[in-house]
Amino acid sequence: HEGRCHGRCSHVGSMGGGGGGGACATTMKLDPSALRYLSKDDFRVLTAVELGQRNHEIVPTVLVERIANLGRGDAYKVAKNLLRHKLVHHERKKYDGYRLTTLGYDYLAIQALVKKGLISGVGTQIGVGKESDIFEATDEQGRAMVLKLHRLGRTSFRAVKNKRDYLEHRKNFSWLYLSRLAAKKEFAFMRALGEHGFPVPEAIEVNRHCVLMERMAAYPLVRVRNLGNVQDVYRQAVGLVARLAQHGLIHCDFNEFNLMITEREELIVIDFPQMVSTSHPNAKMFYERDVRCIVDWFHKQYRYDDVDDAESHFSFETVVGRSAAGLLDKELRASGYDKECEDTLEDWRKASHGDSGSSEEEEELSNDEEELPELERAALDVTKLEVG
Repeated sequence: HEGRCHGRCSHVGSMGGGGGGGACATTMKLDPSALRYLSKDDFRVLTAVELGQRNHEIVPTVLVERIANLGRGDAYKVAKNLLRHKLVHHERKKYDGYRLTTLGYDYLAIQALVKKGLISGVGTQIGVGKESDIFEATDEQGRAMVLKLHRLGRTSFRAVKNKRDYLEHRKNFSWLYLSRLAAKKEFAFMRALGEHGFPVPEAIEVNRHCVLMERMAAYPLVRVRNLGNVQDVYRQAVGLVARLAQHGLIHCDFNEFNLMITEREELIVIDFPQMVSTSHPNAKMFYERDVRCIVDWFHKQYRYDDVDDAESHFSFETVVGRSAAGLLDKELRASGYDKECEDTLEDWRKASHGDSGSSEEEEELSNDEEELPELERAALDVTKLEVG
């Protein structure tokens, strides 16, 4: 629901300083209270690793030191702290280096949103999906918002590593890049749809893989067992699929999980990273699948049968024939979202389709914990050498 955070958010405070603050009560990997214990040097090294990953899968330690402008001893001390908080992963197979973890990327994005004055706290996790985590956030005035962190690569990392040939023409292929593209796409589509009067949350800001949006006073449709006017809500749903197509867009995942409903039984559409244009080769199939999902859900959940035969009335050919196609495409191009971004994401989804494997990150982080004492000794040895 909309409203104030009522103590459920962990106050982030200003980055790079000390301070107290307990962890959120909910069990989750993202603990925003830990941000308060990170120094400016911690964020300098995190940013250095991020910059280095533009051209390196594992960023050489010497490059991290150079970008962060820190001496070797200082860099090792910072790296030890970042490893302890699981913000970076240390690799020594081919050479000594680091890469960001999911949590490290989260912290960089949240820090940027705090610096802009957009949020002051991150609270409980309110949603989780195969490719995203969703948290409650709040600003200094107590306004409740939603922070969505895209996680492309979390569940499909091994599968796509084995299909690198499929994506070898993608120069910047990495989970950071893909997650950032997914966030950029969702933000662009949400903002464009909102400006054209579609019932979507207000898109507030995007940073890296994070989208900050309005928190709506609504419930997920999947959790609603009874409706006051089933036919009206059904017509709203099918009408939204058709209206999107008239504006040249197919949602591609239009179902009970991505629809919210207000107390007045007005629908709100969410989750846009998979959206495609009506000019897509498979647009007709995607459109008909969206309509069929709604028809099937209303029959299964509410025992409602479509007496108006919406599938025929709102056929793809009929709807696109009344289309204002190209209108939103221009808006999206102006926002910086282009065909190259779309092609990259589509290649990723093709390469990872059907995979249900798990990420290697947990195993790597466990190995990082084992090497912490060794890294600490190395840092002490280096410090002694420099002092001497």
